[in-house]
Amino acid sequence: MKNVKKENLPQKVCTVCGRPFVWRKKWEKVWEEVKYCSERCRQNRASVGKTI
Repeated sequence: MKNVKKENLPQKVCTVCGRPFVWRKKWEKVWEEVKYCSERCRQNRASVGKTI
């Protein structure tokens, strides 16, 4: 991804919080595997779908 404008970056929706997030350089080699927008959402993935 060279010289791509920010508005043209690939986007996904976080499976935990449902918010959209965009491609980051650190995810360049694993973008297909990225599911969470942040470390916080990744750590809270177990609580998704559980209701009291």
